[in-house]
Amino acid sequence: MTGTRVGSALTDEQTAIRDLVREFAAEEVRPGAGEADEAESFPEEVWDGLAELGVTGLTVPESYGGFGADETTYAVVNEELAYGHLAVATALSVHCLAASCIAEFGSEAQRERWLPPMADEGRPVGMFCLSEPHAGSNPAAMSTTAEYDSETDEYVLNGEKQWITNGQRGGVAVVFAKTDGDDDASITQFLVPADTEGFEVGRKEEKLGLRASDTTAISFDDCRIPAENRLTEEGSGLSAAFQTLTGGRIGIAAQAVGLAQAAFDEAKAYAADREQFGGPIDDIQSIRHKFAEMATDISAARLLVREACRQAEAGEDNRVAASKAKYRASETAMSVTNEAVQIHGGYGYTTEFDVERFYRDAKITEIYEGTTEIQKTIIARGVLGE
Repeated sequence: MTGTRVGSALTDEQTAIRDLVREFAAEEVRPGAGEADEAESFPEEVWDGLAELGVTGLTVPESYGGFGADETTYAVVNEELAYGHLAVATALSVHCLAASCIAEFGSEAQRERWLPPMADEGRPVGMFCLSEPHAGSNPAAMSTTAEYDSETDEYVLNGEKQWITNGQRGGVAVVFAKTDGDDDASITQFLVPADTEGFEVGRKEEKLGLRASDTTAISFDDCRIPAENRLTEEGSGLSAAFQTLTGGRIGIAAQAVGLAQAAFDEAKAYAADREQFGGPIDDIQSIRHKFAEMATDISAARLLVREACRQAEAGEDNRVAASKAKYRASETAMSVTNEAVQIHGGYGYTTEFDVERFYRDAKITEIYEGTTEIQKTIIARGVLGE
């Protein structure tokens, strides 16, 4: 953990939290990351440790037993956990997204029921169900429906969601569905416990990276939930999703920074130790230039993340800033992990070194929570005043 881990100044409290999570990531997360990736199994003992730290309640208000973290603290925690293992950081960020939806849009009864255990115990684990097999970057095209049954005062859900993080581990899902299947403007947000009849978990996806994170499809087959489980007014779900995703993108951007930093530090240590042509390879100018570029890109990405956080905390519209951060940080994660593999040479292509896993994991940061192309579209609209 070198002096390259810089950014705008943190408060004493934010620094203390960063150091606490950094220590946990170094001692409890990083050592088992390779084994968890190979086994494609999420480390539940790590999750329990996060709950003990209070991190599973990161976005839960203090009045419900959570941390009530500001955006900067949220970003810092994501960066440090991703430095340890991106799969763990991803699982936490999705859990926090679900908790944020309940805190922001739920009724008092919903908050009192769900938020305290999600914060204190980390369970039920949250899921965020927006994407579908044929509706990824364009969620308005979703086909999942929630038909209201006035006789029972219930909604009946039918449809399928795709790419659901915590799909096998999850206990409660925030689900987006149309109350009128023919009207894209009818998308509404619902709270669906995983043990509800008709809630079906699909097979776990086999993925390039992020293998320790369980990603599944979720289907609804006449899945009945009480009307009181509706989180937003009918038709307000899509705007709620976009609001939530803006914060989520900051978290993913921070994760990309943490992953890039981990790759940088691994490459730096390797280059100092590996000798060729009569000395360590970090004496070779072409290698030194790689480190100069990598360090600059990481610092720039981290500063973009902090700016998006600052705008959120100031009450400003930070949608464009969040997309800038997510776009640049994910590109940085890809480029830095690529260079880290290159610096390791043939060894970087083997599972003996962590940089191989970093490289595989980095790609997802350009895809989830909105692809790079979507981020560019948001940025262009913002800077062109559209």
